[in-house]
Amino acid sequence: MARQAEKRRGRGCLLEYPPGVFRRTPTQPPSPDMVRFRWNDPWVLLLLSLWLACWPGRAGAATPGEADVTLQAQHWVDASGALGIDEVVSRSAETFQPLDRYRSFDLGSGALWLRLELPAQDTTHRWFLMLSAAAFTNGATLYTSGPDGRWTPQHAGDHLPVAQWTHPDQTPVFALDQTLGPVWLRLENAPAPLSPRLVLLTEQRLQETRSWTYLMVGGYLGFGLLVLFLGWVHARLYADRAFIAYCCYVACMLGFQAAFTGVGGLFFWRDWAWWNDAAPAVFMLWLTASGIWFVREACAIQRHHRGVDRFVLGWSVFGLLYPIVYLWAMNTPAFLLLSLYGLLSVFLSISLCLWTWRRGETYAGWLALGFLPVHLTYPFPALRSAGVLPDGWATQYALLIGSAIEIPLLLYILHRRAKEFNENRARRRAIDSTDPLTGLTLAPVLMLRLRDAMRRSRRYGHRCGLVLVELSNHREIVGREGREAGERVLVVAASRLSRVVRDVDTVSRIADTRFAVLVEGPEDLKLVAQHIIAKGLGRVAMLPSDLSLRFRLVSASLPLAGEDEVDDAQLLQRLHSALDQLVNEPRKVVQHLQAGARLPTTA
Repeated sequence: MARQAEKRRGRGCLLEYPPGVFRRTPTQPPSPDMVRFRWNDPWVLLLLSLWLACWPGRAGAATPGEADVTLQAQHWVDASGALGIDEVVSRSAETFQPLDRYRSFDLGSGALWLRLELPAQDTTHRWFLMLSAAAFTNGATLYTSGPDGRWTPQHAGDHLPVAQWTHPDQTPVFALDQTLGPVWLRLENAPAPLSPRLVLLTEQRLQETRSWTYLMVGGYLGFGLLVLFLGWVHARLYADRAFIAYCCYVACMLGFQAAFTGVGGLFFWRDWAWWNDAAPAVFMLWLTASGIWFVREACAIQRHHRGVDRFVLGWSVFGLLYPIVYLWAMNTPAFLLLSLYGLLSVFLSISLCLWTWRRGETYAGWLALGFLPVHLTYPFPALRSAGVLPDGWATQYALLIGSAIEIPLLLYILHRRAKEFNENRARRRAIDSTDPLTGLTLAPVLMLRLRDAMRRSRRYGHRCGLVLVELSNHREIVGREGREAGERVLVVAASRLSRVVRDVDTVSRIADTRFAVLVEGPEDLKLVAQHIIAKGLGRVAMLPSDLSLRFRLVSASLPLAGEDEVDDAQLLQRLHSALDQLVNEPRKVVQHLQAGARLPTTA
């Protein structure tokens, strides 16, 4: 029962750790809750629903005003890619084969010709033929025959600026006005395989499709820009290089989605045909390289193995520079190497996260889960690029939805990681500036504040004071109760002195049994001295009833403008000397000095 209760307490608060704990020690067994998930968890059901919704078989669902006519076409591949429409039409009917299934074509330098007999159309609507989810097709030309028998071409594709398309759009779209007989579609794409999907739809349905696409992609880009801004703010706030890598990753993801969906070519680089053709591959490589760099920084690979860190850094540099080679070659081997780089990077990122998590990086396990939405949706565009899956809604938008889930998750995980790391640094800085026994401010910090207080006193006339307090009976307490009791009473003395002063004042331990109190403000030092003496006389639980804390103190007001000049070291030395003289006068426990006086005055 106790073990089950402990497990229940562990779930739901995996990101809550005790103060000072940032890394799991290697000897600590891994928590099963870090990697365990249940099939009825909401996020698992969400990802399963996304996977089922993105399955290619669901893309052909019938919609009013829209029909998938891909399988009604006949196809033939022109290996030379040099034949024109008249030469293709004059070929025998046996040349063309029915397109009986959704498939991919590795064309190389050739061209794919599709002959399509259009079904009967409602003449009250204007009809269009859309090459669905093919924003990255190199060339697409539709030939329609008019009443005069002449062929009318309509051009689209990456090798032509989007602004010069016959119908500029996110994907190639062709009008079917006054079309007689079959239509002929010429497609070319290299080096990636081509997977045509033809959709016949009305003008109203086309406008609805555009609106939904712009809404989804525009919302994604706007949300991504917001997350990018928040990531940059965190980078400036925490001075953590992991946030810089995260910002590069998000920026490349936004660029990749804009290029992959065709929105970038339509709105951002509509006059740059060469960049519209190269952008999907370039952003994909940069996205993968920045993702591996992000994993390197967030998982602190350099702390665990120098060789692995160099390999990961080289892997990222390869992805950054490989676009130069790819754009120069633009052949099948270069494309296969690009696809292999992306696939291996997925396994590399998962392996690095799990490896560093096993070696003590607590948040590396959470990063592996944060990447999960993209890792689950990455196969759709990857398999499409490899020619296994045809073009469709899944290959076009699954990765977009997965990244929309992943990006804020990674930011949240990074925020928790940086916040805890920053708290640990603050605690380490506090340890460096505080007394390890009492927790009071160290003497060097006190001297800095004392120097500033004296400067303000002379410049603005602010009255401040310094009180030197000694626990006079500490030796007696150690002799009667032992050394451990002597250390405990020092902690009690520090606590009682801290309760006497205000938050703006400073209490510091400057010797074994001596404390300094910097009082900032118009306080009556005599009254402060009385409170300190009274606090010491209070009952101490660890001591016998006849033994209390006896304080002996000397105080001095800081000099104002026009008084004798005394620096901080001289003032503190004068107080030490006066406190030493009080040892010879057991009945006198309080003495007040003027900062600029040559001889002490007795209160």
